[in-house]
Amino acid sequence: MTTVPKLLTPQELAVLNQRSDAKGWMQFLGHIALLAVSGGLWLSGWGGWAVRLPALVIYGFGLAAMFAAVHECVHRTAFASNRTNDAVAWIAGLLSFYNSSFYRRYHKWHHRFTQIPGKDPELDDPKPQTWPQYLLELSGLPWWLGKLRTHFRVATGQFADYPYIPTEARAEVQRSLWGQLAVYGALIALSIALKQPLFLMIWLLPLAVGQPILRAILLAEHSGCSEDDNSLTNTRTTLTWAPLRWLMWNMPFHAEHHFCASIPFHALPAAHEKLASHWAHLDRGYLAVNRALVARFGQA
Repeated sequence: MTTVPKLLTPQELAVLNQRSDAKGWMQFLGHIALLAVSGGLWLSGWGGWAVRLPALVIYGFGLAAMFAAVHECVHRTAFASNRTNDAVAWIAGLLSFYNSSFYRRYHKWHHRFTQIPGKDPELDDPKPQTWPQYLLELSGLPWWLGKLRTHFRVATGQFADYPYIPTEARAEVQRSLWGQLAVYGALIALSIALKQPLFLMIWLLPLAVGQPILRAILLAEHSGCSEDDNSLTNTRTTLTWAPLRWLMWNMPFHAEHHFCASIPFHALPAAHEKLASHWAHLDRGYLAVNRALVARFGQA
């Protein structure tokens, strides 16, 4: 692999690497509070559709963006305690339909083999090359089908297609997913018992509404970047609004994160100030990145 250039001194890195339970809880509880307020407005019907519709979009994207909490916690940098990281990652995965135990192993390979064809598991899902493929990707339908397929295989002990899940971790991953599916099953059963669409209104519909926004954001991370192990060119940082950066746990500073994954989410803005001049891909806004992506359709 390419040697990572030393762009940070050991002293700078030591400061940036400081984990904080306080900052982790402030971020997570703030995210939960946004879900509570927006979800309450969506479900209550207060103010009619002029309030309910934007509340649904915020609530749905808030659920989808819990993926960012999963992402930070599986790195075990969001909190000082590994136990807290793992517990919050599981809860966030429950809300966003990711399984944190599975994703931690999957994502480890993504960092180890970033943008290396045949090795990076993220490259198993090709980036859209045409308008129909792009619109299908934004719909979230491939993501839903992929999640259902993977959850089924893991739940039934079929790990052959997942080399990043070591044999000794399979039982743990399977138990974690069983617990997650049991919660979904309990909510479905409650919905049936009460003859109310609780599962649909509280989780399924809002998450489906939020997925297209998350898909557009995640497309920006590596699309159009080099398919090699050069950490200066294989990942994009996208400069965006502060509220979006907050809800995404500073994931838009993605080149900084990939350059040094030990830096917690709350220190990524400071890392950006030190490292931004080195990135090959530094773009302003997700709309601009997606416009550039579709502009390349049909090009060799």
